[in-house]
Amino acid sequence: MKHHFSGPSRRAVLVGGLAATAGWGLATTASTAHAAQVPSQALTKYARRARESYAALQRYFYDSQTSFYLEEYPHTGGNPWSYVWPFSQAMIATQDMAGLPEIGKRYTDDVADRYTALEAYWNAETDPPGYDSYLRPPAGHGGDKFYDDNEWNALGFIQRHYMTSGGDAAALRRAAEIFDLVVFGWDTDPSHPCPGGVFWTQAPWSNDRNTVSNAPGAEVGLHLYLATKDDHYLDWSIRMYEWVRTYMLAPNGLYWDHVDLAGNIEKTQWSYNQGTMIGAGVLLHRATGEQKYLDHARDTAAKALAFLAENERYFDQPARFHAILFANLLQLAAVETHPSYRKAMEWYADQSYARFRDHTTGLYRFTGDNPVTLLEQSGMIRIEAMLGWHPSRYARLT
Repeated sequence: MKHHFSGPSRRAVLVGGLAATAGWGLATTASTAHAAQVPSQALTKYARRARESYAALQRYFYDSQTSFYLEEYPHTGGNPWSYVWPFSQAMIATQDMAGLPEIGKRYTDDVADRYTALEAYWNAETDPPGYDSYLRPPAGHGGDKFYDDNEWNALGFIQRHYMTSGGDAAALRRAAEIFDLVVFGWDTDPSHPCPGGVFWTQAPWSNDRNTVSNAPGAEVGLHLYLATKDDHYLDWSIRMYEWVRTYMLAPNGLYWDHVDLAGNIEKTQWSYNQGTMIGAGVLLHRATGEQKYLDHARDTAAKALAFLAENERYFDQPARFHAILFANLLQLAAVETHPSYRKAMEWYADQSYARFRDHTTGLYRFTGDNPVTLLEQSGMIRIEAMLGWHPSRYARLT
């Protein structure tokens, strides 16, 4: 049985809780030095591509009457609107557009629109509350809660806080509510194989504990710790991070996907799992000052990039996963200058643009004539927009 741990003190969060802004100082020196190494024409090129990809997203997926998105285009049946996981990536893609130099302010209203629409997924009737996998009534039928879905939304709220002048205390409060949900998802049965870990979902059909439900949870907690200095967040984040390091770290230095209650480990090494552990390591370094966490992040980054480059494995995995990997690589780039991180991003973005972009529609067709998914189009917008960001702002990514 899962245990509902008591919620943390909201003292610093509720009383403004904007200390995270000061935390940028730990992560901007290297990126400022790196900024001179990114030619302005490169930033402009990717910003232009991001604008075109975002315009296609809005043209083919967005419904202005409801502010919801289609799951795929063309829509071929099933639910009328997207699940919360694809929506979260479109929301964060919109935020990334708002971070583009000079033109970002054009997207301020769109960002606000995304967060208003997101609340149609919020289920306040459960204890603890959280985002259902699908729209709640009357817009939809609701659904099970997935811990990783909620973590993506929490990271979106945290990025919104970082990108808001003076900070956004309401966004931090919602991220803190989501972290309570994540802690609720911790497996408290010591008899289970690989004891501990956050479950993937509350749905009865799965008892998996995943890298993707623990590493992003640690990231959320660490951002909240940097904002509040509340040890509750640090202690739980270390617990989640160490669970992944203990049970999901493979002999090749990369991370497996999940373990079930029979002890079977699913050993696919997805790029986003590497990314979230890179980000968690960077944040632990910032939170504790301990060098080992930064060393972990560097090691994972080097091995992940080598793994994905070999035989172009990048194209064996979806763009939505790579967007998360690259967002976390840029957080690593914010604390140390290393051109390979951005170079890998540019290579993937350029190859995807040349091979898979439909120049008639602006949509990315990774699967030929099959419908384009909201997840893949949003993933490419994220990648292109982040490549258009000035490196001095990388620490604001989540």
